Amino acid sequence: MSDLKSRQGARGRRDPNSGRLAAPGQLLAGDVGVTEPDADGLALSEYAQQHGLLPSAQRPPMLAYIRQLWVRRHFIIAFATARNIAMYTEAKLGQIWQVLTPLLNVGVYWLIFGVLLDTSRGVDDYLSFLVVGVFVFNFTQRAFLSTSKVITESLPLIRALQFPRAALPLAYVIIELEQLLISMVVLVVIILFRGEPVTWYWLLIIPALLLQSIFNVGAGLFVARVGSQLNDFSQLLPFLLRTWMYLSLVLFSIATLARTHFGERHPEVIAVLQLNPAALYITLMRYALLTTARESMPGAAPYNQALCNKWPGTTNAEHLLSAHCAAVLSTSETWISAAGWSAFALVVGFVYFWWAETRYGRG
Repeated sequence: MSDLKSRQGARGRRDPNSGRLAAPGQLLAGDVGVTEPDADGLALSEYAQQHGLLPSAQRPPMLAYIRQLWVRRHFIIAFATARNIAMYTEAKLGQIWQVLTPLLNVGVYWLIFGVLLDTSRGVDDYLSFLVVGVFVFNFTQRAFLSTSKVITESLPLIRALQFPRAALPLAYVIIELEQLLISMVVLVVIILFRGEPVTWYWLLIIPALLLQSIFNVGAGLFVARVGSQLNDFSQLLPFLLRTWMYLSLVLFSIATLARTHFGERHPEVIAVLQLNPAALYITLMRYALLTTARESMPGAAPYNQALCNKWPGTTNAEHLLSAHCAAVLSTSETWISAAGWSAFALVVGFVYFWWAETRYGRG
């Protein structure tokens, strides 16, 4: 009897109403889940096609994906703000840590590199110079660190709700941007206390910060996908970022490095260091905020080898002699390079993340 049932199962089952024999593995009209025409005579597949419904596991077209992100823009901003507020709720000092952390870093770097190692040689008002560099680089560094873990730490949310996954890295970059804006208040107080005047150049903060934010979004999308596939990436990333910081002109001036024995022998290395994106955004922010940095920047005054050779000196007037040295990058070239990095990072990062949209949350 069991052999007979197995042979009937292999041939398929017969519909008791129509007498039609179903193929093995297919459902009959009375089975649950069978695709039957609806009231309008449309099959479910045709109904889905007519209303633009797609399988949940299918990657949407790129333009449709961008529209989905745009529709959810208010949710992304609200989510970022809520996470930002909740981030330090358990700490006694609360939101003060958003400002205190970069300030403590500035204090450590100023003591080691400004006082003990005298890295400030040739830089007028090294403290303001250092504060701007640390705060600006901290924005990019924290964006990298937070987005590298955002997919793995948000698995319950990803598996529970259907939404474009790029919303998560984008929200975390917004979190870091909000923290930077709070820190900028303290930064402005410091440089004003150091004697920096308020000028029209401060308006350049807006495009400089916009370019850096675009770069952070693109890079954040890229590292978010890498971090979702390589569990050890978040452990390696802090060491890579620390090395990047030392190579990004946070602690020293590019003009000072160019005048060293190494810089004179390898000018191409100096150019590469200046062209790295973090250094470009730091340079633009210093150019906007610091009059001393803007007036002493190489290329700010007509080139004069004799005056350049007298730099660095000990007085403020001698510090400004660096303006007569040859510029590694002109101001316009710095803006163009920064814009190029932002566009490149956004396009590559977005496409790279979007391509693996259906893989996030699996496994």
